[in-house]
Amino acid sequence: MRINAANKTGFLALILCLAAALAVPPLAFSHSLEKFEQKIHKREAYAQIVQGKAPGFTLMDADGKKVELSDFRGKVVVMNFLYTNCPDICPLHSEKVASIQESINQTPMKDMVQFITITTDPAFDTPKILKSYGGEHGLDPVNWIFLTSGVSKPAATRKLAERYGFKFTLGKEGYQMHGIVTMIIDKSGNLRAKYHGLKFNKTTMILHINAFTNDNH
Repeated sequence: MRINAANKTGFLALILCLAAALAVPPLAFSHSLEKFEQKIHKREAYAQIVQGKAPGFTLMDADGKKVELSDFRGKVVVMNFLYTNCPDICPLHSEKVASIQESINQTPMKDMVQFITITTDPAFDTPKILKSYGGEHGLDPVNWIFLTSGVSKPAATRKLAERYGFKFTLGKEGYQMHGIVTMIIDKSGNLRAKYHGLKFNKTTMILHINAFTNDNH
C-alpha cells in the first residue's frame, strides 16, 4: 500500500497521540506484542486478553452472499453481536464501534481492518433492515459488514455467540438478555481480545488493533 507524505505524517501523528494517551511508546514500538498486551491488561479494566482459534462461520450478508470468517484472513477483524430491535444498549454499542471505525479509517489501517456485526435475531433482521442499519448508526460499509444466518436458521447466530463465550437469551416480546462484547481477531484467525461493555477506552482498543496490523507472526 502506498502512502503519500501528507497521509503518512497524519497517520504517525495520530498514533503518537494515541500512544501518549496510553502512556506507552508509540505502537509499543519498542516492545513485543506480548509486553504491550501486558500493559493493556494492567491499564484497561474492561479488556480481556485471550488466546485460541476464533470459531469459524458461514453466514450471509444483506445481499444473500455467503461470507466466511476465513474470507478476511490477512486482516484484523473487529467483531460484535447484536440485534437491531434491541431498545437500549445495542445502538450504543454500534455507535461505539462506529467511533472506533471512524478513527481507524482516517489512517492506512482502513485497508487492514474489517469490522463485522452479526445479528442474533435473523428472523426479525431482514435484508432490508440489515442494509439500513449501518447508515443509521454511522458505520461505513467500506470495511463494515452486517451478517445473518437467514430466516430459516433463527437460532444459529445465538449458538455462534455461545461458541465465542457469551449468550443472547430470549425473553418476552423478542427481547434478548445479553452482555456487550467487542472482539479482536488477528490476521491468522485467532481470537485475541474481548472488550467488555462500553466503558473501555477507545484509544486502548485502537492501539491494540494497530499492534495486530503490524504483527507478522
